[in-house]
This record gives sequence, C-alpha cells and structure tokens, in this order.
Amino acid sequence: MTALGTEVLTSAFLNKDDKNSKKIILDRFVENNFESFEDYVIKDEKIDFYLNGEKLISVMTIKEHQDAHIVGFLLSEAIISSVNEIELLKISEDGLKVFVEANIKDDAFENLFKQKTLTSGCCVGVTGNADLSFDCSFVQENYQVKALHILKYMSEFNKSSKLFDDTGCVHKAKLILEDGTIFEAEDIGRHNAIDKVVGLAAMSKKDIRRSILYVTGRLSNEMVVKCVMHKIPIVVSKAAVTFEGIKAASSHGVTLIGFAREHKMNIYTHSARILLD
Repeated sequence: MTALGTEVLTSAFLNKDDKNSKKIILDRFVENNFESFEDYVIKDEKIDFYLNGEKLISVMTIKEHQDAHIVGFLLSEAIISSVNEIELLKISEDGLKVFVEANIKDDAFENLFKQKTLTSGCCVGVTGNADLSFDCSFVQENYQVKALHILKYMSEFNKSSKLFDDTGCVHKAKLILEDGTIFEAEDIGRHNAIDKVVGLAAMSKKDIRRSILYVTGRLSNEMVVKCVMHKIPIVVSKAAVTFEGIKAASSHGVTLIGFAREHKMNIYTHSARILLD
C-alpha cells in the first residue's frame, strides 16, 4: 500500500509553514472605526475520492491526511471491513485526488447513495450505510478508565493548535489507545476528523477496540454511529450531546460523555466503564 504525492504551495499569500491556512487583508470595525487588518482563514478544498477507477465522492476538507480520510470513510460506511482489503492507495501530486483500489462489499457500496442521509455536521456529510450496518452492532468491550484520567486527557486535548489559533475554524479528533498510542487529526468537518483518525489507526494496523475518542463537536447520532462501526467504547466531548445520540449510545454499548471540562463531565450512557480513583 502506497501513499504518493507532495503538496506544492503556489499562493503568494500563503505562508510556507501554514499549508492549510491563508493570510488575507480585511477591514475590521472596532470602536466606531474601520482599520485594515491581516488575518488567517482556513484553506478548504474540494478533494475527490476515487474507488476502483470510478469517482466515489467529493469532500470539502483540508489537504491533510487525505489517504487516512478515505480509509476511515470506507470503513465507517462498511464498504470495506479491513484495511487489508485495500490493494492500492495513492494521492495525486496536487493532493486533490485520492485513488483506492480495494475489494469492496457491493451491497454497502450500492446502498451508500441509494439510502443517503444528510448528517448534522458543520460541513454537511452523506452517509448511506449507518442504519444498514448499525442496527445489529453492539460494543461489547469492557474497557474501563479512571474518571480523572478522562479529564486529564481532555485538558490536553483542549489545548488549541496553531491552525485553530490562526483560523478558529477547525474541529479536532484524537484517538487514545490503551497502549498509549495516539492518533490526532483536524478538519473543517467533525465527521471528517473522526474518519481521519480512524483511518490513521487502520493504516498503522492498530486495534482500536480499547480506546477513547475525543472530539470537539456535539455528540449527535451519526457521531455515535462511527464509534459503533469501529467498536470504540468511549467517546468524549466538551460540547453537548443530542437525544438521538444518547439513544444510539445506550442501545449500542457506547459510553457517551459530554461537557467534559476541568473537574466535571456528564456521563450519559454505560457509566460502568468510568472508574473512581
């Protein structure tokens, strides 16, 4: 399996160290005056995913971890069940196309667009196999973590990145495995960020069934679906949860934690995985 391609930056406004942001000049209104102001905005791009010679989908995202992104997406949609089913993985030289050759599940592939559902993501995504593969799934793992460890990890997770400091416009996902391995990714879409960290773990041949997923966005139904599909037992956010997210987590064995901040958090489902010291 190979990932090819190196990004070339051509914009005169773009700092070499900030490939995913772009410096602009704007007018800012402050205290009844206008002033010229330099700022950074996120550099979002349309990236095309190709599967077995045909265009699969276009995604608005940032040009980073594109290979992991499509791997995570294919796994999330049950089009493949393992990274071992991928025969070729290649990124185009401009970074705007990703090509995959893989042994796929035809029924899941056909259902992806026939039964597509718009998600509630900040960059609206499409899922077609959430209900198909999700209904019969349950996360059985009895992985347990101390509550103070959850909050300690959350404190680290909440530290902003340079890209967020520059633009204020990215979500982040972080996967912490029991053995201490960490996978982290950012994107303009919270669903994209999860697909990327899951894809990174899969490409590293890591088992993520004993792990914690940290995310920056709200925990709605489709966020829980991704955890169930990948058998991730615990998902944590500093943001809110939705009622459908709680129902899905309760029914399918995911420990759902929201409003995790400083010394407190809300545990909505399957709290037996969270231990006191």
